[in-house]
Amino acid sequence: MRKKKVSVVISCYNEENNVPVVVEAIHANLRETNYNYEIIAVNDGSRDRTQEVLETLAQTDDKLFFIELSRNFGHQNALKSGLDLSSGDCVISMDADMQHPPEMLPVLLKQWEEGYDIVYTRRAEDKSLSKMKRKSSKWFYRILNSISDIKLEEGTADFRLMDRRAINVIANFKGSDLFIRGIVTWMGFKQKDIIYTPNKRFSGETKYTVKKMLNLATQGILSFSTKPLKMAVYFGFAVALLSILFIPYAAISLYTGHVMAGWVSLILSVSLFGGLQLIVLGVLGLYIGSIFSQSKGFPTYIVRSTNLNQNEE
Repeated sequence: MRKKKVSVVISCYNEENNVPVVVEAIHANLRETNYNYEIIAVNDGSRDRTQEVLETLAQTDDKLFFIELSRNFGHQNALKSGLDLSSGDCVISMDADMQHPPEMLPVLLKQWEEGYDIVYTRRAEDKSLSKMKRKSSKWFYRILNSISDIKLEEGTADFRLMDRRAINVIANFKGSDLFIRGIVTWMGFKQKDIIYTPNKRFSGETKYTVKKMLNLATQGILSFSTKPLKMAVYFGFAVALLSILFIPYAAISLYTGHVMAGWVSLILSVSLFGGLQLIVLGVLGLYIGSIFSQSKGFPTYIVRSTNLNQNEE
């Protein structure tokens, strides 16, 4: 009977010190299981020795494969390259910094064997993180859930297992503005969540800054919601209504002679409505920019080199 195959995809960006540790930890947790497995490390345009380390390790490790992208395409696009080129019956995605515990791999596989197509993880609150980091993470989910048409549970990360059927669906998504967390929620399938406690980062500094989290939230909103556009329409009606209500006040003031000083009221009105118009135009611009990016048809990623025996995209 054929053994099921598991693909483990790790996204790497300047992780030269973490790669040997995470690869060995994955081996330690899968070596004794009844699965064939492969480890696919995606080098997302690292500027350090990450690629050199991967090539050296792969020379003596027949289960380790690398995908070197031509430049830094971002975490989501790098992750998709690993998903696209994987060959397992299921795929587990995780980060290379050891914060996603490799000892959780058998737990995810157990849930998969019980019939779940997607087993995703939710991070327990880490008190060791800075207050700013914890607050920015909470605001990320609050903003996304309040404006987007999809709902993400707080602490959801890209540490998950997906069955081959789900991977084949993701493979059909094109374009550069990917938001895989949203895609996973949107496409359904039988899903199960598991709460985990993150490990401390083995080496280096986190790549997810507050700015990147805000950009990811914006990307998720633009990809899965038209609520900002609807809000702009509602706001336009509200302003128009207020303007209509102002007409009787202006008429009464003119009739009674109690007219407001012109320059102050004029400047305030112009500044207020001018600023609001710019906000609405900015929202429209974001959607138009997203459409423009998708219409160019650029590839999601470009593979510079790989030791996988598959056709490169």
